[in-house]
Amino acid sequence: MVRPEKVKEVELLTEKLSEAASIVFVNFRGLNVAQAQDLRNQFREVGVEYRVVKNTLLGFAAEAAGLQGLDDILEGPTAIALSYDDVTAPASEIKKFAQKTGLLETKGGILEGTFIGPEEVKRLADLPSREELLAQVARCFAAPMTRFASVAQAPVRDLTYVISEIQKQAG
Repeated sequence: MVRPEKVKEVELLTEKLSEAASIVFVNFRGLNVAQAQDLRNQFREVGVEYRVVKNTLLGFAAEAAGLQGLDDILEGPTAIALSYDDVTAPASEIKKFAQKTGLLETKGGILEGTFIGPEEVKRLADLPSREELLAQVARCFAAPMTRFASVAQAPVRDLTYVISEIQKQAG
C-alpha cells in the first residue's frame, strides 16, 4: 500500500520538474550540516531551489513529468537544484561551491526538458547569467549610437576649438 505522503511528494516533485527551466542533479556525499546550510543559503540568494530527494520518488516524478535519461543518475545520494528563471544559476552556483569546498559531484541535469550530462552542466556553468547576456546585447546596440553621436558632435566641437584659439590670439 502506497503512503499518501509519498504520493504527495511525487506530485510535488513532478510539478517542480515540469516547471523548472533547468535542473542539476548532484551527489552531496561528504557535506556536513554547516556546508549544506551554506549551500542552501547560496542557492536561496540567486533564486534556486535545492532539495534532497529519494531516488525512487524522483524516478516516479521524472517519469510522470516525461523526463528521460535519468536511470544512471538515480544511484547514491541525490539532491536537485532547480531554477525557474535563470537556466545557468544552478550549474554556476554548484560550480562555485564545488571549487570552494571540493565537494558536490554533478551527476547531470535537465535543460528545458532535455537531459544533459555532467560535462554539459559544467559548460552551462561557464555561461554568463541572463542579465549579463542582456547587458552585453544592450551594449552592442548602444555602441554604434554612441559612436554616431561622437562623430556628429565633432564638427561643432572643432569649430568651438577654432573660435576659442582665434579669441586667444586676438586678445
